[in-house]
Amino acid sequence: MTASSEAPDLASLGDIDRLVHEPGRLMLMAVLYVLDSADFTFLMNQTGLTWGNLSAHMSKLEEAGYIAVEKSFKGKRPNTMLRLTPQGRAAFQAYRQQMMQVLEGIPE
Repeated sequence: MTASSEAPDLASLGDIDRLVHEPGRLMLMAVLYVLDSADFTFLMNQTGLTWGNLSAHMSKLEEAGYIAVEKSFKGKRPNTMLRLTPQGRAAFQAYRQQMMQVLEGIPE
């Protein structure tokens, strides 16, 4: 194998959205990508993240404008709903496309 003919072009990985790429945030965004919205407890169960980890990732994504967080009450219990914003949906789609291109370029 020669470096120029067979090596995959991995340079684009340097431009990857690191906010999305972190495994906890990637799981969170992947779940929200296929749903309109989800509550905090559902997301904890789906991702396996602890309350504190999920809360920290949620805050980072909210600060970036990738998710919207709505807090309310169901009866007397607090309820936190999360959904991807259009910006978050676009960021996830771009991340997914970029990763697919890089991975498809790696020979088997």
